[in-house]
Amino acid sequence: MEIRPVPYDHPDAVDLDRLVQREYAERYDDEGDITPLDPGMFRPPNGLYLIAYEDGRPLATGGWRAQDTNPEGYADGDAEIKRMFVVTEARGRGLARRILAALEADARAAGRTRMVLETGIKQPEALALYASCGYRPVTKFGLYRMYEDSRCMAKSLVAPGDDAAAPAGADSRVHSS
Repeated sequence: MEIRPVPYDHPDAVDLDRLVQREYAERYDDEGDITPLDPGMFRPPNGLYLIAYEDGRPLATGGWRAQDTNPEGYADGDAEIKRMFVVTEARGRGLARRILAALEADARAAGRTRMVLETGIKQPEALALYASCGYRPVTKFGLYRMYEDSRCMAKSLVAPGDDAAAPAGADSRVHSS
């Protein structure tokens, strides 16, 4: 298993995004996630996009993008998780947990202070994963903040007792596992 950074518009990322959008549409009876995303949002040091490969086959994906205080309810220092997904046949193997840990480490090294995410009530696996990794419910933010079936969660990236987050561009940025 290899986890490596790729551009958000890499062909494997596009294929996995198509699959996750199909799953969102099936679970929520709608068109999928309509959050506007651009490949530039996931370029270091303001973001990162990862794919887990096994024998050259892309199995899982996830990314983070920098957010700061804005009208959608984000706070300065936020790193937002986007497009966490594992193909059906690879679920239950800990891939999402490994990608999530790598994203957290990278965002922390980039100076982000809080990891945030939005998911929905029809994704109980995601809610359970995030809760087991220390994420807690927070005031809703983002495009789906007004939706009743939306759930927003967050986790501090600052260790207790730290006066500040790691400096942006720190050498400890995680790019693969």
